[in-house]
Formats: sequence, structure tokens, C-alpha cells
Amino acid sequence: MNKTAIRNFAIWARNKLIADISYKAGLMGITKDGIADVLPQSTSGVEFYDIGTAEPYAIRGEEIEQRKGLVQIIKQKEKTSDFATAYTSVIEEVAYTWFNRLIAVRFMEVNDYMPSHVRVLSSETGKLEPDLVTTPFDAELDFSDAEKQQIIQLKNDNKLDEVFRLLFIKQCNALHGILPRLFENTSDYSELLLNVSFIDQDGAVYHLVHDIDEDDFNIEKGGQVEIIGWLYQYYNTELKDETFALLKNNVKVTKERIPSATQLFTPDWIVRYMVENSLGRLWVEGHPNDTLKSGWKYYLDEAEQEASVKAQLEEIKKEYANLTPEDIKVIDPCMGSGHILVYAFDVLMQIYESTGYTQRDAAKSILENNLYGLDIDERAAQLAYFAVMMKARQYNRRILNGETDCSVFAIKESNSFDRRALVKLGDDLCPIAERVLDAFIDAKEYGSIINVNVTLYELNLLKEKLDDVDRMSDYGNLIDMLYAGVLCTELNDFIEQARVMIQKYDAIVTNPPYMGAGNMNEKLTKYVKSEYPDTKADISTVFMEKTLALCKENGLMSMINIPVWMFITSYEKLRLRLIKQHQFVSMLHLGRGVFGSDFGTTAFVICKRHLGSYKGQYMRLFNEPVEVTSVEAKESWFFERKGYHISSQEKYLRIPGNPIAYWISDEFEELLASNDYLAEHYDIGSGLSTSDNERFLRCFWELDANIVSFDGNKNKKKWFLFQKGGDYRKWYGNLYYVVNWENDGEEIKYWVTHNPKDPKTTSWSRRIFNTDLYFLDGITWGVISSGNISFRVTDERSMISNGAGGIFNFIDNKERDTTIAALNSVVWQEVLKVINPTINCSSGVIQKTPTPKKIDSELVQQCINISRIDWDSFETSIDFKKHPLL
Repeated sequence: MNKTAIRNFAIWARNKLIADISYKAGLMGITKDGIADVLPQSTSGVEFYDIGTAEPYAIRGEEIEQRKGLVQIIKQKEKTSDFATAYTSVIEEVAYTWFNRLIAVRFMEVNDYMPSHVRVLSSETGKLEPDLVTTPFDAELDFSDAEKQQIIQLKNDNKLDEVFRLLFIKQCNALHGILPRLFENTSDYSELLLNVSFIDQDGAVYHLVHDIDEDDFNIEKGGQVEIIGWLYQYYNTELKDETFALLKNNVKVTKERIPSATQLFTPDWIVRYMVENSLGRLWVEGHPNDTLKSGWKYYLDEAEQEASVKAQLEEIKKEYANLTPEDIKVIDPCMGSGHILVYAFDVLMQIYESTGYTQRDAAKSILENNLYGLDIDERAAQLAYFAVMMKARQYNRRILNGETDCSVFAIKESNSFDRRALVKLGDDLCPIAERVLDAFIDAKEYGSIINVNVTLYELNLLKEKLDDVDRMSDYGNLIDMLYAGVLCTELNDFIEQARVMIQKYDAIVTNPPYMGAGNMNEKLTKYVKSEYPDTKADISTVFMEKTLALCKENGLMSMINIPVWMFITSYEKLRLRLIKQHQFVSMLHLGRGVFGSDFGTTAFVICKRHLGSYKGQYMRLFNEPVEVTSVEAKESWFFERKGYHISSQEKYLRIPGNPIAYWISDEFEELLASNDYLAEHYDIGSGLSTSDNERFLRCFWELDANIVSFDGNKNKKKWFLFQKGGDYRKWYGNLYYVVNWENDGEEIKYWVTHNPKDPKTTSWSRRIFNTDLYFLDGITWGVISSGNISFRVTDERSMISNGAGGIFNFIDNKERDTTIAALNSVVWQEVLKVINPTINCSSGVIQKTPTPKKIDSELVQQCINISRIDWDSFETSIDFKKHPLL
């Protein structure tokens, strides 16, 4: 699969479709600047003037109503934003609607899945003109006599692009009958705005057919449904970049931008690891089958266990043995474009076949009984739905008969639901319906983490009542029939949505969204603080809590996630819950490189049951220091069992902060569990945050030496030496910054409380910490580091910052030297990686570091002196006298 070609096309196609659709809207007087008035109606229809050419452009008949619909939807969106934003949103929606359909039609025609077996965008002979244009009446489309005459006339007039547009829309409407959630009826403004051409070699159709190798779509020639996910991922590339640019300017992620900010496509082999070791495991442990396992390359057999654990596992296996293929429920609650669901379908198919099912019957049963998916993004959900249905079609030629559906949904909001219709439910059921609707107000803000306050029994009661309402819908007055329609369509959708969110699952496999609390908007922040206080720091960890809640007892949850929850203090409650109540079955600690260089990842499988001294399997698939490694290299290391460890999670309870330190030895664990920490002996903290470094920081050589304090004396001085971290350097150095601390920071304190970028700060103490630790002898370090942490001595001449913490209150220099020697040693560097293997080594991490035993301080003093001499040999040192070679 040529991902470069796929990426280039998807990014280009988004811009091309938006430009073409915007142009078409502009012809009808609708631009981001406003909506033009309609010109007087003529015999040719309603006319507008194209601003670019000053030529009249006419629409007629049904197009007039479609334009009215376009105007209406823009004005509706304008109620919650400005006009330009509303216009842009609608244009974007139309663009991705047609992008999805173009991709779907291309996939179907290449695999000969079109009902008529006539190609729509291309030709089997390789000619430019699509077969649908060449032989339109072979496509089994329902043409009226007038449409037939129109097509014949257009072809005679050589207006082939007009024929193509008409036939493409006709084909999409025909596909509505078999794939209704992707090919919705297009007789609305989206049809009016469609501007496609097969002749234009700079058009989306031409590039789709010619830029991406047809074999990448063709399942029989090695293509995969996976291509749909990659196209979706790359389509969002520029939107994601825009969203992160806004975040850098402290603009919170809006509901509309959550998908682009949080979705990442999971590499195929990691998907296979997660599915095989969750869904696959629960089946083969209850139904041993070596043939099945032999086809699962990423399946990990159980590690050798103690007798007591084996007995517990046998009890679980008995429960698994009671499962039939139809019983298994699998969900991806953050399904994106459906990559995980598609592979889960394959594994389920293998399970069904192993029990004697035919592929045709199994495919139908999987859709009806096994697979579930949710996502907040309508675009992604459409493609996930399509991908799952195409996977079913691969096994069952009859699946696209319009009779079989799948439980793959875009989450809907209940904000606009007309609750007057609930009167038809009666007094007993109306409160239940109200609770369902209340749960889904602003649902696209929260997605699958929504907690719905209803039971399956109550949903069944509502469903039974709706069946009664539906049977009686032809009776009563017009309002009664209107309300019945609302209940049987809209409310029914919310009931099914609620059902998927509250029922329990045997296997949950997902790649959750990634978004830290600092980037969440106000509504989302409030919700996660209220519903998920232990995991609120990131949406990805909120999903860890939510998915385990959805899991059946003894069920398996598998996920790829950022690894911060394994170590940092803010997730200590989550770790304790996981360690004490659940069981780590296996983990791939992947480091950086799976989703680029921005952050590390870990993929894991957890059983919803605690098994005492169970030994889980772990692989550390990255090098030290953590470097960006390709996904392909990590896969190779997986087969080589690189960094393989077997560990009982009971030992995590004995380590301060309970980090998931699977790789440490028993001796190292004993060191960490000593309960004698640096914080019990010394003052440790971070220092000053200026809130504006350009305003308040300088290098000392930029200033008149007369206004700089080089000795810590505050008398008539404005600038003072400032520890700011810097590059990796042990023992001494990195001291060249100065800070404006005149009159104990008078200007900084004023600025902190008057900074327009931080209006919530009303007291300087919110940004300026531990002033009692300024100008003291001790040890400092750079808080941010992608590798090892380096510790240096500091003295009474300088202040610490939020970027360079400090350790103070030593009895004497010997005690200081003993401590800095330990901290700079290989052993304590490993200690820090266990306590906090992130790039941010805060003072809280150092506080939890074990206190070292006494060592020979004379040797340490030599190291400090050598480093001092080296630092002072250059003009960037405040103590520079002359170059040592002179």
C-alpha cells in the first residue's frame, strides 16, 4: 500500500472538493461574506450573477428548494457562531460527504461489489470514460422516461460531464437502499453543490482513479479495507494541524474539532495484537484450538503460573467454555473509521467457522449479534459502517440486500428533540425517556464516556411501547401522527444508542482519543471532573475507566494509550484500582514512533478480575534513551521478544506511587521500597515562573554588569542569576541567565496579576513558588529532559525556576556531595525512570527518590571541580577569566 500516494491524494482532495463546492455555492450567491438576494424569477428559473464572470447562473425546479435548504442550514448554524464559521462548516460537511461516497464507490467498483457490476468512476478497459457513462442503462438504475431522454440528449450533445454528474447522483441514491447510513438520500443541498467531473484531469475523480493504485483497493490482489481508514486519517491532516495551532494560542478544542484533535489511526499489527489477545484469547481459552492460534501471529500464550493462579484460571476458562459464537459481544467505543472492528470481524469469522458455520451465515450473525461501535464523528462513523459492511460482503455476496444492518453508530445529540411527543408514552415511561434524552444533551462533547442513567429493562419497556405507538401511528389526528413519527424514529435511535452504551461486553478493543485536561473545553472539563475524578487528566485515561466499567466480569479490555498513567502521581488512584481489582495479561510498551515523535504509547490487555500473583507478559519495545523508532522496527522486535519480562503486579504495590515498573529486578524493587525518601530530609521544590521570559530574562552578557548581581547581593541591583535548566550537564554549570528580581520581583509580581493572557491569576503566588528556597546552597537540575537527568551544585548567588528545581537544607557540603553523586549515578537514573519515565522530572518526582547511603565525598568534589574548571573556560561563564590555552 502506497501510503504516500494515499496521503497526498486525501489532503489534496479535501482542498479541491471544498474549492469546487464553494465555487458552486458562489454561483448561487452564497459565499462566506453573506447570502445574495434572489434576482427576479425568469422563465429559465431563478438567476444569480457569478461574481467572477458577471455571467448569469440559473437554477430551476427542485434546485430552487435545495438552495433554500442550504440557506436554512447555514442560518441555523449561525445561531451558535458567526456567519463565516457557519458557512465554512456547511461547506466542509458537504465536502466530506462526497469524499466518503467517492471513496466508497471506488472501493465497491474495484471489488465488483456494485449491485449492477457496472463501474461508476472508471472503466474495466482502462479508458477515461467511466462504464456508467458509456452504458448507463445497464446499471439497473430506476430511470424515468424523462431522465432517459435527458441522458440521451446530453450524450448526443457531448455533454458527458453533465451525464456523469447526473448518473453519479442517481447511483448514490440507489445505493441508499443497501447502505443507508453512508448513502443517505442526496436530494438536498449537498446534491446541488456537487461539482464533479471525470474529464477534468485536475478533478477529484481523475486523481482518485489514477493516483492510487487500484490494487490497494482490491481485496483479491492484496488490498485491504484498511485503506478507507488511512484515507480518512490523511483527509484530516490539515484540519488537525489547524486545531493544534489554535491550542498553542490557548484556544480550547471545540466540539466540532474534537475528532481532528484526538483521532489517530492504529497500525495494523498493533490492532492484531489487541484483538487476538482479547477476543481471540477469551475464545481459545474456553475452546482450545491450536489451528486457530497458529493463524494469530501476535497471540501470546499464557506465562507459566503458580498452582493457585492456575486454579483460578481454570474457573475462568469454564465460563469462557459456555460461550457460543453468537454470545460474544465486542465493542470499539472510539471506532474512528472502523479498523479494529474490521479485524475483529475476521477473528469472529474464524471462530464461527471453527464451530461449523458457513461464511455466509457467520457474516450475517456477526453483524446481528457480535460487533458494536461508537464514535462522535459522523464522517468516521460513516466509513466505519461502510468498512464493516464491506468486510461482511467479502464473506457473503448476499449481505448487501438491504435487510441486514450493523450496530455501528455515530453518537447523536438530543438537544433538538421535540419532547412534546413524549406525551404518547404515558406517565410511567415518560420519565425514563426523559433520562435517556437528558444523557445525550451535547453528546458530541462527551462521546462514549457518557453515563446513561437507565437500565436495559427500562429500555426494553420503552422499545415495547414504541412498537405499540408504531402500530397505532395511522390513527388519530395529524399531531398524534407527527408525535408518533418523532418517537418511532428519533427516540428509537436514542434508545438503541443508550443500549450500546450500557450493556456489558466480553471484549473491548479501542484506540481512545488523546486530549489533556488543559485542552478540554469548559463543558467537557466539568463532565470528566464530575464523572471520572480519578482519570480526569486526559480523555484517554477516562476511557480506561469507562471501558472497564463496560466489561463483563472476566471480560478482556485491550487498548493502546499514552503511558503516563503507568507512572505519574495524578494517576496513582487509577493504578491502585487496576492493580488491586484487575489483571494485566500482557503489555507492549512501545515508546515513541507509533504515532510519530510527539508522545510514547503502550498497548495492553487487561482482564476484569484480580488473580493474585498472576504473572503478566511485558515487552519493552524501545531503546534507551527513548528514541523515535519506526512501527516496522517495533513489530520486528515483537517477534524477537525484545525487552521481554514476566512480572507479577503485586510488586507494584510495594513501590512508592505504585508505578507499573514491570522490568525491575527484586533487588531494585527493594531499593525503591525502602520508604526513606529525599523529601524526609531536605527541602525540595521548583521556583519562579516569570509568565513572560522575553520581558524578564536575559543572558548576563546582554546587560551592563553594574546592574547585575553576581553574588546574590540585592543592594541596588535589578538582575540576578537564574537557574533555568539547560542542556545535559552534570556537577556544575549551565548558569548564564539572569532575571529581573529588583525589589524582590516587584515588576514580575505586578505582571503576573495583570497578564492579559492569564486573566484568572489574581495573586502572584500562583506563578511564583518557594521564594524561601531562592539564593541557597544546594543541588539543581533541568526539569525537562528527553534523556537522563543531570544534577549540578548551585549556591547562594542564584535563584531557582520552574524549569530548574532545587534541593536544599543539607547539613554540610559532604552531605550535598553524597546526594548529588547518587543522583548522577547510573542506579539513581534508573530509579528516576521507574518513578517517572517522562520528559518532565518535577520536584515531586525528586521528593520520592530514595535517600542514598554515605559515600566518599572527596571523589565527588573532584568531579565538581573538574566540571567547574571546564565551564569557567568559556566566556559564557560568569567566572570566566581567560581561555585555558592562553
